[in-house]
Amino acid sequence: MMIGRRQWMAGGTALGATLAAGPLMAKSLKSKPIGIQLYTVRELFSKDPMGTLEKVAAIGYREVEYGGGGYDKMDHAALRKTMDRLGLTSPSIHVAYEALASDFDGAVAMTKALGADTLVVPYMGDAHRTAEGWKAAVANFNRYAERLKKAGLGFAYHNHDFEFILKPGGTSLFDTLIADADPALVRLELDLFWAVAAGEDPKAIIKRLPGRIYAYHVKDRTADGKMTSVGKGVIDFADIFTLNAVAGVKHFYVENDQSPAPYLPDIQTSFTTLSRLRA
Repeated sequence: MMIGRRQWMAGGTALGATLAAGPLMAKSLKSKPIGIQLYTVRELFSKDPMGTLEKVAAIGYREVEYGGGGYDKMDHAALRKTMDRLGLTSPSIHVAYEALASDFDGAVAMTKALGADTLVVPYMGDAHRTAEGWKAAVANFNRYAERLKKAGLGFAYHNHDFEFILKPGGTSLFDTLIADADPALVRLELDLFWAVAAGEDPKAIIKRLPGRIYAYHVKDRTADGKMTSVGKGVIDFADIFTLNAVAGVKHFYVENDQSPAPYLPDIQTSFTTLSRLRA
């Protein structure tokens, strides 16, 4: 399914309105704290969750996004207590699509226990990457997002590269997602690395989806395609961040799926660079 002219016109109208409010919105975004997706330090976190939160807070991070490291099986009340002590918050958490489908109420309880207001589906496996499978999954996104809204929570989807690359029936999975997902309910956690890896222009994505970007995953990419600390690669974050107000982005999460041991120097570098670059 291609994006219709009416949808594009509506997006253009929203973009114009957002650009008009740009200076004020950009000023408010400067005060947003920097976060980290804890999957980056999963090896540390799985062995010593409380100690890892302390190390993350000591670097200067003030937001954490749970994902991986076995956090879903941990004592969420204890994690929350540690976060409160350290001045950390967790605006959003990653919950697998299958986990959301099998135990929706449990996912809601976990999200709230950690103090988050948004649940993010981080990945979709091969079984969902056909035209029929993907449309069915996006329809479920809408249903889950509606149920989450009734529970006082938001919903977002985190991209990788396959959504842009795979085009069953001639239409990319990403285009189907944008066409079929309810824009009032389903937002996007835009992973900048994976968008660039797929050959996409993040700024074009943002301009196409004004106000629909919930958060960025900020990870850098070397010239030969490897993940690296923010500032050590070739992605022009400063240029992308000129559109923060257009995106409507609320959170900036450092992430490096392939962070090298001992991990802390990597996330220190990313924090320092992102602190300087963020518009």
